[in-house]
Amino acid sequence: MTGLDLLGAQQRNLFIGGTWREAASGARIEVIDPADGSVLTDVADASTEEAVEALDAAAAAQADWARTAPRERGEILRRAFDLLTERADDVAHLMSLEMGKPVAEAKGEVAYGSEFFRWYSEEAVRIHGRWMQAPAGGSRLLTVRKPVGPCLFITPWNFPLAMGTRKIGPAIAAGCTMVVKPASQTPLTMLALAAILEEVGLPAGVLNVVTTSSTGELSTALQADDRLRKVSFTGSTAVGRTLVAQSADQLQRLSMELGGNAPFLVFEDADLDAAVEGAMVAKMRNMGEACTSANRFLVHRSVAAEFGERLGERMGGLTLGRGQDDGVDVGPLIDEKALDGVTRLVQDAVDDGAHVVTGGSAPGGPGFFYSPTVLVDVPPASAINTQEIFGPVAPITTFETEAEAIERANATEYGLASYVYTRDLARTIRLAESLDFGMVGVNTGLVSNPAAPFGGMKASGFGREGGFEGIEEYLETTYVALPAD
Repeated sequence: MTGLDLLGAQQRNLFIGGTWREAASGARIEVIDPADGSVLTDVADASTEEAVEALDAAAAAQADWARTAPRERGEILRRAFDLLTERADDVAHLMSLEMGKPVAEAKGEVAYGSEFFRWYSEEAVRIHGRWMQAPAGGSRLLTVRKPVGPCLFITPWNFPLAMGTRKIGPAIAAGCTMVVKPASQTPLTMLALAAILEEVGLPAGVLNVVTTSSTGELSTALQADDRLRKVSFTGSTAVGRTLVAQSADQLQRLSMELGGNAPFLVFEDADLDAAVEGAMVAKMRNMGEACTSANRFLVHRSVAAEFGERLGERMGGLTLGRGQDDGVDVGPLIDEKALDGVTRLVQDAVDDGAHVVTGGSAPGGPGFFYSPTVLVDVPPASAINTQEIFGPVAPITTFETEAEAIERANATEYGLASYVYTRDLARTIRLAESLDFGMVGVNTGLVSNPAAPFGGMKASGFGREGGFEGIEEYLETTYVALPAD
């Protein structure tokens, strides 16, 4: 069983209240293979009314699910982790087909994404309140942690499994029900995940999956409903701002993981071998289509030429192709709009005076491919340094002093991830304290870890996913005052 065989025809529909069903209108959404533009299959296209029915199911299941023993909730997550791990090859192949990433990288996402289920299977039984004597005496203070309630999760196309599991995992552990709206470009992986959770015994109505081409209408309708108590979104800052505004009337809890513009700082004392290796990880994960992707390379002038040459050699040696083929390092971008955006940013940078070390163009032919690219002498004000690239392009700009590097790194509205390469411990501490980002990778190009809090600040959003902090997003606190006698 590989690829599309993982999903039966029935499981390419809506999953509401434990039942797979077609959209009442019969409307379907085509799922496109980004490697050649062909149609892979289609899924149900839900109406707003069907989205409300999904919330109906979540609301109806909430009370019983909240009362379910924490150990039982945790065991369901653990079984889901085990089954995902067992079917990793099949899920990875399916993900590669609809999203484009190489199968080997998709397997990495399955391993990473499933780990959120294992982590939160262990956290489900560690939800603590407290008991204490009031400081003035005469009474006792008791706090009780309760699930927030029904949630809406809107997940992106770039990590179709992991962006779901790191929301679903803590919600299940905390005792929350949910409606999940996956990206219309990559709905198949989420539907496969729903089938796995159904198979391991998640009760009907706890998880509901609604695929739709009308995301804005869906979110507007559900956020206007006072039964919805929490929204978690991963995607663009522009859409995030809309969701935040829509939450105001019902005062919903929010987690927003939005855009990024990650700086990658290489100082004069850096280990260049390690810096190039880290740059490959931070830049080329997911073809650069990641909010944590290194977007701006700020390199000390004394090592910039050597760093650019080495990085160009590595990037130029990558093999471009269909994600399911052997030996492929870099798959296609998600769609034609993404390809056009990367092409425009590179051309603008060249027009501004940047020089191409390797790549610099789309190879042509079918599919939405763009060659891995390294640019040097990129002016700081070039659009490629201010906009999220979301593609396999590394623009290099130089700096002279630490203060200049910090100022330039922070000169963005975003504040998600950042990377630093230096062998100076004191400088490391100064940078960690000075960089306005939710995550700082020191001499590493990989910051994501299920045991760590993932999230940003400023226009990159708020809230944290993963780690001990992740489950807090799904819990409310009730204080109970008790007399001493």
